[in-house]
Amino acid sequence: MLDRDGFRPNVGIVLLNQKNQVFWGKRIRTHSWQFPQGGIDRGETPEQAMYRELHEEVGLQPEHVAIIARTRDWLRYEVPDRYIRRDARGHYKGQKQIWFLLQLTGFDWNLNLRATEHPEFDAWRWNDYWVPLDAVVDFKRGVYEMALTELSRYLPRL
Repeated sequence: MLDRDGFRPNVGIVLLNQKNQVFWGKRIRTHSWQFPQGGIDRGETPEQAMYRELHEEVGLQPEHVAIIARTRDWLRYEVPDRYIRRDARGHYKGQKQIWFLLQLTGFDWNLNLRATEHPEFDAWRWNDYWVPLDAVVDFKRGVYEMALTELSRYLPRL
């Protein structure tokens, strides 16, 4: 499902632990790390998609997290042609995302990268809040910076 400009609706998730560190997942069978994210299915709200993706990618249920904030508007990034399937080139441009800032209210042991038959991550770690800007693939860096900056004002006081 693409919008008229070629962007796929998507959610991004910044999950905080009690030290305001963020969950950072390693994409399965790659050396690439990112925040949990995923597409919004037809008929889903961004919040419904966020909870679905949270379970699919990291095994958490709604009772394991509290929503602290979300971005006001869609944040977009374009995907370079070399990462786009040939049959989608010319139609698909990238992602438009609503980002959620979540507080983990459960425990680290509630995280389960094998919660579904199609895992997205094969490793994870907690990072300081701004570290992902230096580590994410370059074409996502701008949207990560916009999301982290907008959501940073809602960080809980330690």
